[in-house]
Amino acid sequence: MSSTASVTAVRGAELAAGRVDTVYRPDGPVDVRATLRPLQRGSGDPAFRVVGADTWLALRTPAGPASVLVRRAGPAAIAVSAWGDGAEWAVTHAPEMLGRGDDWSDLDVSTHPFLADARHRQPGLRLLRTNAVVAALVPAIMEQKVTSRQAWRAWRYLLRRFGTPAPGPVPADMWVQPTAAGWAAVPSWEWHRAGIEPGRSATVMRAMRVAPALERTLALGRGGATVSERLRSVPGVGRWTAAETAQRAHGDPDAPSVGDYHVPALVGWALTGGPVDDDGMLELLEPYRGHRERVVRLIGGSGFRKPSFGPRMTIQDHRDH
Repeated sequence: MSSTASVTAVRGAELAAGRVDTVYRPDGPVDVRATLRPLQRGSGDPAFRVVGADTWLALRTPAGPASVLVRRAGPAAIAVSAWGDGAEWAVTHAPEMLGRGDDWSDLDVSTHPFLADARHRQPGLRLLRTNAVVAALVPAIMEQKVTSRQAWRAWRYLLRRFGTPAPGPVPADMWVQPTAAGWAAVPSWEWHRAGIEPGRSATVMRAMRVAPALERTLALGRGGATVSERLRSVPGVGRWTAAETAQRAHGDPDAPSVGDYHVPALVGWALTGGPVDDDGMLELLEPYRGHRERVVRLIGGSGFRKPSFGPRMTIQDHRDH
């Protein structure tokens, strides 16, 4: 049998078993856990699981649901296995999800000791690109104007209620989020039970009606002003939600989360030793324009923590209204 025929036979056997494999060999270090962390919605996320050295993802792809296993395969290789109707798509796009195309070479933080040290200690940090807009947008809408704990509770409830069981030999209780049509079909009372008030659920519904147009923004590259404008054309999607979506779906390196409750203070304390508001954060990040989200990620991944004092956010439980 020729080598080509042998490869074809192996691929056919993998597909018959419902599993597709690839090995990604990046051109530099990649910290898998740090790079994929933005996809995790809390420690109990049914779509994200860490088991030892393995990272499991339950993804909604254009080709269908997929379960993805990511693990190191040596010092310079990352093994990716996938199951489900979306397995081929997931494997094809895995390198971008692991940071391929994310170029840090023009980012110079040498003049700021904190950032220089953070960059030195995180050589494998990359910005991911999932190539799935709706999958990033819906949970971002859920996280609007509430605490992460509230949003993650809603996320868990709705995935288990309306999602698809993750295919393949996955850890227990893993779920793939619904399609755009599936999200649009969630009844109003179920949003209410999840703790999502009518304003946010209505925003999801409006976004799902134009889901194909939102997915087409991926053709515009790694984010930017035009992508943000098109995402924000959906009433209820503002600057923060657009940034949170573009960071994950498009791999936008210059979309810091303006309007976030925690990020400006974290950036301020890390870079100046005191809190700042959104305008102050943008002023501090301006020297790094083009890389502002990279700088925020460096700070977040450095282990730095701002002082734990000051007023706490009032938690609103919309299920009581």
